[in-house]
Amino acid sequence: MLTRKQHELLRFIHERLRETGVPPSFDEMKDALDLKSKSGIHRLITALEERGFIRRLPNRARALEVIRLPESTSGAGSQRRFTPSVVEGGLAGKAKAAPQPTPDPRSREMSIPVMGRIAAGVPISAIQTQSHSITLSGDFLAQGDHFALEVRGDSMVEAGILDGDLVVIRRQDNANTGDIIVALIDEEEATLKRFRRRGSSIALEAANQAYETRVLGPDRVKIQGKLVSLVRRY
Repeated sequence: MLTRKQHELLRFIHERLRETGVPPSFDEMKDALDLKSKSGIHRLITALEERGFIRRLPNRARALEVIRLPESTSGAGSQRRFTPSVVEGGLAGKAKAAPQPTPDPRSREMSIPVMGRIAAGVPISAIQTQSHSITLSGDFLAQGDHFALEVRGDSMVEAGILDGDLVVIRRQDNANTGDIIVALIDEEEATLKRFRRRGSSIALEAANQAYETRVLGPDRVKIQGKLVSLVRRY
């Protein structure tokens, strides 16, 4: 059984991860719950971790992972558990997965095709062919068509995205400033970066001070999708 504040914080963290793929800061959590100090947030996070609802990931100050959510808004009853699993699959077509239905994201499970690797660093060739699928709870997805990519590189580590993570992407061709997106550059390179507009240009911003922001003309960048969730497999 969760207290009201514990439940509010869990939902806030979950919604922020679903919308942006990045956990909220302690200041954002404090403001969202109308608390006077961050010490209260620390206590709530510790309680949620002890009850098995969230996990703090090592070596990252803001890296939080939601493991499960209460079945009902009161927190009572059985719990819905997030258990990513790998399903063996054959190769599919290039660049695009087979058309997917658009199920209600609140449904219990959805199969998401893993479409190769994406660079969080120097751009590499992607999106490739489907290698396998993962099964995710619908609680971790937004409405729409989704695919997943394996991250290679460290340019997004300050956003909590590490080398080897799987990022779940909702297919779309537009983005708002601050969204983390899959960008296709010059029709041949794909990269995972934060999207910004700079006048008539597009800035692809890393979350690692070791990498420079790339500023490109809008004709050179095509948005392939927006990050909506992240799976860490270790």
